[in-house]
Formats: sequence, C-alpha cells, structure tokens
Amino acid sequence: MKAAVVTTEGLVLRDVPPPVPGPEQVLVRLRAIGLNRADLGVASGHMHGAVGGPGTIPGMEGAGEVVAVGPGVPDHIRPGLAVMGGISGAYAEYGLADWGRLNPVPQGLSWEVAASLPVALQTMHDAVVTHGQVRPGSSLMIQGASSGVGLMGMMIGRLMGAGLVVGSSTNPERRARLHEFGAGLAVDTSDPAWVEQVLAATGGRGVDTVVDQISGKLMSQTLAATAILGRIVNVGRLGGFKAEFDFDLHAQRRITYVGVTFRTRSQEEVREIVRRMRADLWPAVEAGTLRLPIDRVFGLDEVTEALAHMRANRHLGKIVMVVG
Repeated sequence: MKAAVVTTEGLVLRDVPPPVPGPEQVLVRLRAIGLNRADLGVASGHMHGAVGGPGTIPGMEGAGEVVAVGPGVPDHIRPGLAVMGGISGAYAEYGLADWGRLNPVPQGLSWEVAASLPVALQTMHDAVVTHGQVRPGSSLMIQGASSGVGLMGMMIGRLMGAGLVVGSSTNPERRARLHEFGAGLAVDTSDPAWVEQVLAATGGRGVDTVVDQISGKLMSQTLAATAILGRIVNVGRLGGFKAEFDFDLHAQRRITYVGVTFRTRSQEEVREIVRRMRADLWPAVEAGTLRLPIDRVFGLDEVTEALAHMRANRHLGKIVMVVG
C-alpha cells in the first residue's frame, strides 16, 4: 500500500505492507483522511505520546470501508461497512482502528466530511460536556475557536443549550465568521480589552466554562474571564506549555482547572468517550447539524503540501486528504 512514512529525511511516500488486524482491531480501506495539528509534530519526527519516530505513519482519523476484522470485534462491524473514526497510521491507503473508535458513516455523508469529524466530535464532547459540564443556559468560551475542533466546540455548546458562546481568534477574517458556528461574541485575545468584553457580555460574572486550546501567556487572563466556581478545561497549548499562572486569582474565583489528553487514556476510556459522544450527538450528525467546513482537499500524494497548508495556520475548519 502507499503510505506517508517518517524518515530522517522527512516525510516520504512509500510502498509498505498493509497492516494486519489483531484482536479487537479493524482494517479500514481509507478513502479520506482528516488532518490534525498533532500530525505536524509526528511528521517532523517528534513523539506524540507513544507514537512517533522514524518508520511511523502519521494520522489519527479518517473514513473508509472495513476490509477485515480481528478476533473479538462485534458482529455489527463487518467487511464492506462504511466507517469513520480514530484510525492509527491514517496517512495511508489502509489503517488500523480499535473497533470502539469507529462509527458508521451516516447516509449521504461524503468521505471528506466523514473524515473531518471524528477527532473534533470526541474531543469537544469530552471537553464541553463531560468535563466542562455545559448545561442549558450556561455560558461557554472556546479559546482558539477557528480550528476545526474549536468550531465543533462552539456548535456542541449551542446544541447542549449554552445561553452564550464566546469564541476567540486573533485573525480578523476568521473571527468575523465565528458567529456562523454559534458564537454570540467573538473576541481578539491580542486586544488587551478582551477580558472586559467577556465580563460585560456575562453581566460581570465571567463564563461558566472555558475550553482552552491556547494556554501559554493567556492563562491568567483566562482565569480573570472565568466565573466564580467556573471550569477551565485545558485541551491544547498552542500558546506555549509554560507561562505565568495567577494562583491567587485561581483560588479567589474557586475555578476547577482540568487537563485532558487522549495520550494517557486507556482503550476502555476512549471507547467510553466515543460512546458518550454518540449518545448525545449522533442524531445531530445524521441530520447534518454538526458539520465542519472543509478548507481544502489534497491527495495523499500531496501530503507535504497539505501539512504546509496546516502549518501556515490560515485555514478555517478542516484540511482533508483523499485516497485514490
């Protein structure tokens, strides 16, 4: 099969043997692949949890048809079924998935759209609903809202009944579009007045929940924009891994600060995350309510260009590769 492989010279498209499904694994013939920011580090030779280094095939989500199943896979997952989900080594013609990370592709959904959804759906349901505890009438802020995952977070917040959704983006063109995905207020976090804008929109309280994809130097400002007894869910650290943290403000506002990552979760934990997501969100996925804009589509043989487009950080929504 064709696959993009990490080498000491960079990412190279090679012919490699297709993987063989082990116990509880599913072999998927990929038709489309969703790109994620974590792929940039893996493609550059860095580790992402236990994944990375020379010989690695990057990629963590996609859509395609089931080709074969290993022992212990439930009977409802069989060859020929169209599936979407978390797929290891997805920058290839074939990839392996734990059966519990797969969902059927709803009727009428294109491969490209199906491949764009799994990571965003499971990440943001876990952050917004499970850990963020967004409920009808509560307020939600997504830090770094113009990414595919960020847009999905705002839409999930609205679907779960949030009264106010705030999205942040430092790019004026992308910030202007956040209202299309549920933002009642869009702020520019490079503007020193952004905290005051959030406080004004919430009657001085601050938001009940922040899903933070930025962290870094914005951390203490984010604390100031969060309500007393609010919650901050740390999903990403695009603004830096280390920065000043106002411990006294954190204590005064009695904020619950939660860190999440899929890298240290067990297979059973991830399956439960997918199960919860499907229970709450799948009717909206099937109805087309939860869709992400596809910024650009590349072929697998254009993987270098696709990653460069992501690295430039000018896209809104998802970047997808298709497999011929």
